[in-house]
Amino acid sequence: MGDQVDTGSNPQPPDPGTTHDAAHRSCPVTREGDTWVLLGHAEVTAAANDPLTFSSATSQRRAIPNSLDGAEHLAFRKVVDRYLTNDRVAHEEPACRTTAAAIIDGLPRNETVETIEEIGIPFAVRTQSAWLGWPPDLEGALVEWVRDNHAATRSGDRTKTAEVAERFDRIIRQLMAARTDHAPTDVTSELMADTVDGRPLTDEEIVSILRNWTAGDLGSIAAAVGVIVHFLATNAEHQRALRALAEDGDHAALESAIEEILRIDDPFVSNRRVATAPVEIGAEHINSGDRVILNWAAANRDPQVFDDPDHYDPAANANQNLVFGTGPHACPGRVLTLMELRVILQELLTRTNWIDLAADQPAVREEPPQGDLKTVPVVLR
Repeated sequence: MGDQVDTGSNPQPPDPGTTHDAAHRSCPVTREGDTWVLLGHAEVTAAANDPLTFSSATSQRRAIPNSLDGAEHLAFRKVVDRYLTNDRVAHEEPACRTTAAAIIDGLPRNETVETIEEIGIPFAVRTQSAWLGWPPDLEGALVEWVRDNHAATRSGDRTKTAEVAERFDRIIRQLMAARTDHAPTDVTSELMADTVDGRPLTDEEIVSILRNWTAGDLGSIAAAVGVIVHFLATNAEHQRALRALAEDGDHAALESAIEEILRIDDPFVSNRRVATAPVEIGAEHINSGDRVILNWAAANRDPQVFDDPDHYDPAANANQNLVFGTGPHACPGRVLTLMELRVILQELLTRTNWIDLAADQPAVREEPPQGDLKTVPVVLR
């Protein structure tokens, strides 16, 4: 997407924001086939904060809490939020750090390392599995699933994506079956004993929540690691500054930096909605029943809000950053995700002397409509 930047022997991947940056100047709302796409920051924010008009019930497959609206969403969101408090996330940090350190220490120095494949995916799988209490011997199946899910999504073939989704549900059901006779000892078994509105969660609801916590997050965390490492390798000044923050253990500043890096190159591209009533937005008329996409990546680069979308300024841009969404469906896992990304960033920076792009292998970006990086070859010094 966009023009290649000539950097000699190591060209950069196409800028994911170039097309959207240009589109902002002509129209913050566009039409792709039978779907409306909201690009502008104001338009995306307005829709995300109006769940009565822009419903999240966009598919037949019930996803908890993502596809729910109103009181039902609120009830299940309370369940999910209980597992993602600051205290519970802090409890997970030592194990997460041990995992991150082992991955970084196991990588070669002065040789090419493929960031997403060798750092992002194993880190995402191991940390999420540890949090949920899933066995280490499941790693191979989960890594394979992440790759297959990404390939199915890239293909656009709904049959393939449905098959991959069903395979993941089978993995979850097997894990649940192994816990039915045991008292809650981990997040998965605790969720199995939980309630919503005073009644026990059904098996389908438990599977859906666990799917939400893992199926999306495994790929997203891996992609975010790729974006962050690519940013470090292409911005020497910021890499030096972040190394100093990592050495000082400044958690808040590091997490702010992570959110800003992800704003510039947002791997969490979009969410779907459906209009429940006629509505005017961005000078366009949307009819009841029309499908709508909230493009977070485009909104995070809106020049009406961010004068120079590529300019890195965590403090100035924090209040307008939409990496984790906004409104009632804002990401419930923000605290956990930021902790995990901060920990892998800290361990990467404190256990290496420098990170360079691989001289002979350029980073490669996924084809549109996906916007994340496919490969990020780097050399750790």
